Amino acid sequence: MSTLDRYLVRQFLPIFAAGALMFMLFISLIDLFANLWRYLNYEVPMGQIFLVCAYYLPKSFSYALPVALLFAAAYTLGDLYSRNELSAIFASGIPFSRFSLPLVVIGLLSSGFSFFFEDKVVVPTFKLKNDLGSLLLHQPRGARDSYIVIKSKNGRRVYSVDYYDHRAMLLNGVIILELSETDGALSVVRAPKASWNGEHWEFSNAVIYHWEGTLMRIKPLPSGRGYTESPDTFRRSAVNVEDLSAHEAAFMVEDLKAAGLPFTNVLADYYHRYSFSSVCFVVMVLSISMGGRFRKNILLMSFASSLGSAVVFYVTEMITMMMARMGYIPPLVGAWFPVGLFVLIGAALLKTAKT
Repeated sequence: MSTLDRYLVRQFLPIFAAGALMFMLFISLIDLFANLWRYLNYEVPMGQIFLVCAYYLPKSFSYALPVALLFAAAYTLGDLYSRNELSAIFASGIPFSRFSLPLVVIGLLSSGFSFFFEDKVVVPTFKLKNDLGSLLLHQPRGARDSYIVIKSKNGRRVYSVDYYDHRAMLLNGVIILELSETDGALSVVRAPKASWNGEHWEFSNAVIYHWEGTLMRIKPLPSGRGYTESPDTFRRSAVNVEDLSAHEAAFMVEDLKAAGLPFTNVLADYYHRYSFSSVCFVVMVLSISMGGRFRKNILLMSFASSLGSAVVFYVTEMITMMMARMGYIPPLVGAWFPVGLFVLIGAALLKTAKT
């Protein structure tokens, strides 16, 4: 890094830190006040409320990171313009694209950080926040662990499970329907319980109903060796995709495809994991293009432009993701269209930026 690069980074970092803290607290307060009346109705202790807020902080930072980058870069460049420092830099023959390169690098690094931070920190803490919030507000928990239905063997095997205990790897109230290729029933297995032994499911007091000619026979299930569906299949079917890491979400998509079940909404959320992390780079392109447009009221105009751009982006993303989940557009388009659109907008603004 040159001296000029280090100078730009030193100007940028304090503003970014202050902006990230400001936007993170702003988002956390919105969530707190949205649920405050519920906490008061159930007389939730203040300590538990603060714990819920603490679990939500990583998610708040994830949302605030792109906005803070946009605000900090726009304010830093605008401040340098107002002090005529950029005029001196351009007069020395340094192009704007080279001068702003450190900010582009910061945007790329932030995108990588955003993905791993979301995957390793935000996902588990957000799940803790939702679980604790449901407990404090007396909302039913574990509903997704009950009444699970999955398919395997290309839809020719159907599991119906009353309850799945993912910690003990136990299935309770198991019914397994085996179908022929013409959707005719071949056999039905019923068992009060099944446990995973590392290779296959071991059933307790299981019986199998099967056809012999025109008669249905019943006998004890001799062995469960043929039932090798992974416990993660039931766990992924029992949780929201937001509670899964990107690796687990990819397996969930494959499970749904193999079972012949609808997977469009899950696939859209999976692609969104990657597209959302690239937002940090997108906002850097936007901020660089807007940075030199404000010479007066820089703080106010930078805040307004960053907040306005973020709102437009998130609304666009919300619309395209909703259309993707409903099947109106491909999941890949729903996740990446806002990113591509705003990259083009940033490039157009950058082309007309003063240098």
